[in-house]
Amino acid sequence: MSESYLVQILLPKETGKGEKIPKDWFDGLLRELTDKFGGATSFIRAPGEGLWRSGGGTEHDNIAVVEVTTELLLPDYWRGLRERLESELAQHKIVIPAQQIPL
Repeated sequence: MSESYLVQILLPKETGKGEKIPKDWFDGLLRELTDKFGGATSFIRAPGEGLWRSGGGTEHDNIAVVEVTTELLLPDYWRGLRERLESELAQHKIVIPAQQIPL
């Protein structure tokens, strides 16, 4: 039985500057991931909500999720993508978890 990985990219629906991220931007990321991994799934229309403590209060983001299944984890690729997305979206941290799944 071979293993594969489910990689999720948790993305804000607004930049760190408060600007709405357009659907075209998400579509471009989905195309890029599809070209590299042969497919990707996005959950953009039904955003989740992220909460975290900051200073003396709680902050929140509306988030979208993009998923990729891959047989090779490629940590350097994901690290580079995370850094690029943090810069493009003016975010302190983009979270990209991966979990191993049996096929």
